[in-house]
Amino acid sequence: MVLKVINHPFSYDMKNLCTVFFPYEKIKDDGEADIVVVTQKTDSSLIVDAKVYDKRLKKSSDVHCHPDTATAMSVLLYDTLSSIMGFSPAWGILYGVRPAKLMHRIAKERGEQGAKDYFKNEFLVHPQKVQLTAEVMQHENRIISLSKNNSFSLYVSIPFCPTRCSYCSFVSHSIERTQKLMNPYVDLLCNELEEIGTLSSQLGLRLETIYFGGGTPTTLDANLLAKLFLTIEKSFDLSALREYTVEAGRPDTVSLEKLKTLKTAGVNRISINPQSFNDEVLEAIGRKHTSKQALDAFELARQCDFDNINMDFIAGLPKDTLDSFRNSIDTGVNLGAESITVHTLALKSAAYLVTRSSTFDLSDRLTADSMVNYSNAALKSNGYYPYYMYRQSKSIGNLENVGWCKPGNDCLYNVYMMDETHSVFAAGAGAVTRLKNQLTGKIDRIYNYKYPYEYVDNFDQVILRKSGIKSFYSEYK
Repeated sequence: MVLKVINHPFSYDMKNLCTVFFPYEKIKDDGEADIVVVTQKTDSSLIVDAKVYDKRLKKSSDVHCHPDTATAMSVLLYDTLSSIMGFSPAWGILYGVRPAKLMHRIAKERGEQGAKDYFKNEFLVHPQKVQLTAEVMQHENRIISLSKNNSFSLYVSIPFCPTRCSYCSFVSHSIERTQKLMNPYVDLLCNELEEIGTLSSQLGLRLETIYFGGGTPTTLDANLLAKLFLTIEKSFDLSALREYTVEAGRPDTVSLEKLKTLKTAGVNRISINPQSFNDEVLEAIGRKHTSKQALDAFELARQCDFDNINMDFIAGLPKDTLDSFRNSIDTGVNLGAESITVHTLALKSAAYLVTRSSTFDLSDRLTADSMVNYSNAALKSNGYYPYYMYRQSKSIGNLENVGWCKPGNDCLYNVYMMDETHSVFAAGAGAVTRLKNQLTGKIDRIYNYKYPYEYVDNFDQVILRKSGIKSFYSEYK
């Protein structure tokens, strides 16, 4: 599609809002296309002129009626495209990752009800999403209040999986391709963890949460996991640790030996992520496990006395139906999972042929919306509450990802990451260290090499970059 921005500086907002309506389209600023959107500001008017295949609509508003021209232009574009498409995305003109954080900022100025009204009236967010955001904000604020000025979290990246899921956007590699890297990778990861431990000790920092993500950390065998856990135990002061999470996401990587290793190390929260309890869906997305294996893995974790287990599900997966998605959510609830995270499938545009029919076909968006609405109602009625939320570009229907939990089972790390509450020191391939200045709110980032082979080949640079932690805190103090 072509997006033309004339006489105003809001191209970033216009582009993101166009992506909400046309997630498969590559946006350019000139040329011929089946979809052309022109946004223009004159001395007296804001104008949007949109052509979507054979449909065209032009709308305008008085520029002097709006104190915030950027919001007014976004509202006009949203209104125009909604009229053409016959679809009004529930998040209105918002496209940001952290709506609860935005509401919190507005609530500081206007109060909670004022923030809710602002979301509804200025951002055009649908009432149910406004209420969801307010609930998430309340629970996030409770968790954020636990963090101290010298708090930090630790993220450990294990970028290996049994196979790569078709929807995956993370840095993860199937073990068939990277088996030979796993031992040297873990050796170097231990070295990096030791370095981070030394720095955090020198800086007098307080470790609040540890999170092993990936990839699938339990792709590693029990001995390699134990080696990492021992390194952490020796390198960090764990006396203030509130939460120790390891993703055991793929049920086909879960074994009694690994679960015992996690339990011995003090891990108190795990994820077993079926994504769906429909075997046809699992096959379609490239997962090599069955629903029964997910049930067996969950039962095995219970036998090992894990009492804080998360399960992930994704709305909008290929081959899934509303009925089978309902069954997946109901199964997770009936198992008694302490937390259930509901994601919305994020779309990939590279292999998609965009046609007029696909542009105006709302079936996938409406089905995903029904799935998300069902999960929200079912989880709330079964004693779960929404404790964190984030949004991704190009998700089906521009929907959200929400973590739900039973009382007292919030994942603290998820909230700290989403809110950017305190520093997160990150180790491993693809890991990004976020450094938070508690006085100014400034965030600096230190990037590790993205892929495992780059991480292994350039490890000296990885360690050198970590010196930036000390430099940052020296300036901070």
